[in-house]
Amino acid sequence: MRIPYQALEKITINEIGEGIAADRFKTADLAVVLLPARPGRIRWSALPDGHRLKARLAQAQDDELLTELCDTGATRLLIARVPVDADGFRRLERARKLLEGGLRPRDRALLIDTRLLPESAAADWSEALVSAALARIAPLPSRKREPPPPWGLRRIDLAGAHPPALSRARAAAQGNHIARWLARLPGNELTPARYRRLAEDLARREGISSRFLGEAALERLGAGAFLAVSRASERRDAGILHLRYRPRGGGRRPALALVGKGICFDTGGVNLKSARYMHGMHEDMSGSAVALGTLLALKRLKFPLAVDCWLALAENHIGPRAYKPNDVVHACDRTSIEIVHTDAEGRMVLADTLALASRSRPRLMLDFATLTGACVQALSTRYSGALCNRAHLHRAIETAGRESGERVWPFPMDDDYDQALESDIADIRQCTLDSEADHILAARFLNRFVAPDTAWIHLDLSASRHKGGLAHVPTDNTGFGVGFALRLLEQDKIRRLWEAC
Repeated sequence: MRIPYQALEKITINEIGEGIAADRFKTADLAVVLLPARPGRIRWSALPDGHRLKARLAQAQDDELLTELCDTGATRLLIARVPVDADGFRRLERARKLLEGGLRPRDRALLIDTRLLPESAAADWSEALVSAALARIAPLPSRKREPPPPWGLRRIDLAGAHPPALSRARAAAQGNHIARWLARLPGNELTPARYRRLAEDLARREGISSRFLGEAALERLGAGAFLAVSRASERRDAGILHLRYRPRGGGRRPALALVGKGICFDTGGVNLKSARYMHGMHEDMSGSAVALGTLLALKRLKFPLAVDCWLALAENHIGPRAYKPNDVVHACDRTSIEIVHTDAEGRMVLADTLALASRSRPRLMLDFATLTGACVQALSTRYSGALCNRAHLHRAIETAGRESGERVWPFPMDDDYDQALESDIADIRQCTLDSEADHILAARFLNRFVAPDTAWIHLDLSASRHKGGLAHVPTDNTGFGVGFALRLLEQDKIRRLWEAC
């Protein structure tokens, strides 16, 4: 079994000029034509049968699928009015809904025509539709006797202003595909050992080096927080997978470290989850899948600086060896931790992983984790929460979320929250038994294991699953985080962090 992330590379994306647009209309299975929502002067002559379309559209609803209107009678034409000033999320969401009704599995050629939009909006809408199309056709695991038919799309033609960020859109789609594909696998298939093999195989194919720290290596490193979680598992396959991307001229010290929570199944441990809350816990590895997908996307974009990626792979089981409340364990930096609740295992595996990643002193560390129900309670599954040890980065974080369509909300990280985590017998308590601000307390706990000179952003992935899809992604598993990360790394305040590298 391999991650089929290269499937989207088979799609040819062509930026076509005015002269050949009419011919490409005739060979497309579906043509999507966007009009500005506000009435204005429209150059109908740019479209085949433009004046006839104008008459039909005058009697149509805002969105209508008009069939057999092109010369050959073979092209389906979807005309939609769209707001030219929509933000990233609204563009992507509208693009997904348009293609839900228009794009069919047997279609091989899609044409996207934004020539009738103002030039300032045309490129953004083209990029949104490309992103929605790639997200829609990305193959995902199915164990049904009769799996869904494969998508036949092989060509996307763009008529109108050409998006300057098509390479980013494709890279983000591939990274998002990896995250969704892995999260879709059932827990009996995606064990820590199999996950490790899949990630190592991807690394070999991409020229990325890898090193696995198994339980014996972690024991030598004193990583007692991670090992407390993994020790109840019958399979001794847990560990931390360290991937290293080193472009030529990018230096050896990592400018960026990506860290992901990879709990392949979470029972809650001794504090056992109920059936309602245990269902779906095979997706508790989503943060690590986002980190892996982001690494691939950066490789595809030829990110010029060194990147480390750390995947904390384990299961949280029950059994005679399971850790329990009131135990005291030591992380690899010798911090003693009083255990309060065994279902707060994510912060335990991340504590050691962040501490190990910090030893290389990256300029920026970005971690992804399906960490707390408190963040879902605060934001629902439409947003994810961001917590950062550099308050001046909040605006860059919000901007990246808004532009990527993966919306985030920064929460406070004031140090007086640490009072709730004071322990009588250890350096710190793992959590509290109160539900008050657990997403903030979890971040304050993790902050202890990040080097002070490293800028750190923690993403609590409350939006990793959203019923019916989110933004341009049509599946419940959203792969939330890859697009956000790529946009974040383009922000000026983030780029300034690299200047010292």
